[in-house]
Amino acid sequence: MDFGPIRIDHIGIASHDLEEASKFWRLIGLSQGEHDETVEDQGVTTRFFSTSPLEQIEDKPSKIELLEPTSSNTPIGKFLSKRGPGIQQLCFSVGDLEGLLVYLDEQGVQLIDKQPRIGAGGHIIAFVHPKSTGGVLVELTQRTS
Repeated sequence: MDFGPIRIDHIGIASHDLEEASKFWRLIGLSQGEHDETVEDQGVTTRFFSTSPLEQIEDKPSKIELLEPTSSNTPIGKFLSKRGPGIQQLCFSVGDLEGLLVYLDEQGVQLIDKQPRIGAGGHIIAFVHPKSTGGVLVELTQRTS
């Protein structure tokens, strides 16, 4: 089966405050995206940092995604209440998201999303339940641009 190319797209980090959480990533030289984005249906405001300027690499860079909840009763708000700030998810970019979801479902992998939905940046995404990944929330995305 080929669902590639597959690569680490970003690591999502839950934070109480985007500005405070951004300081370290700026200090080490990551490039902050042009704007923050609020994803209403997920109850989160996101801010991305690229690991390398685009002109220095052939492919899109892996990123750090900071996640600030829009309220305490959202997935990120609940994560922060339970675990505090830290890595919330690992995201892989894949070439065929729908095909991979069907394959994973057929293999008995517990999916949070059996059908892709729209996430930050307008990209289609789906989540795999941590029970099937050794305790890590895995996000899968297929970039449309």
